[in-house]
Amino acid sequence: MLPIEWEQRGVAYLYQMRALAPEPELIDLVYQLEVRRSICVWIGQHIETVNAHLADLGRACQACFHPWQQRSIAIFAVPLSDRFGLDGICNLQTHPVTILVDVGRVVPADWLALVAHEYAHAHLGVPGHPREFVEVLAHLARGLNLRLPPLSAPAACWPAAPAYARTPDPHAFWQGLAISPLSPRSR
Repeated sequence: MLPIEWEQRGVAYLYQMRALAPEPELIDLVYQLEVRRSICVWIGQHIETVNAHLADLGRACQACFHPWQQRSIAIFAVPLSDRFGLDGICNLQTHPVTILVDVGRVVPADWLALVAHEYAHAHLGVPGHPREFVEVLAHLARGLNLRLPPLSAPAACWPAAPAYARTPDPHAFWQGLAISPLSPRSR
């Protein structure tokens, strides 16, 4: 494919993700012309591999529950808008429930922690971090060997649990400038 075809594929993917987002403006890269081209070319070339890896992480989360407890959940990688300050979000109104994660914001070794957090929201089917969310997240953490604060930790701890390291430049991953866990260089 030519770069313009990869770019068109990447733009189409971003518009598809906007349609799945609870608020389309969460994905505003389509309007950022200064970085859009390089990111969309990279997305057009690599997003299927990234999403396949995220699906594997989602299956690991699913495996922590009995089959009758599992919900229908789809996970997609997408660069989220900086202005919202989110690394991931669920759309509980879609079927399957949609999880969108900005893997460019999180170091690759911690992608599972971000997916588990959003998966707990999707599994529970409610936003926020009530006691039930903490219980689902604790169940996932035990099954996935993730570290959590003590269950008695204050409510302010749970929006950022399990802890994960953030990247210094979220766009670097999306431009192919960061080492990905999926690239031959990082293995």
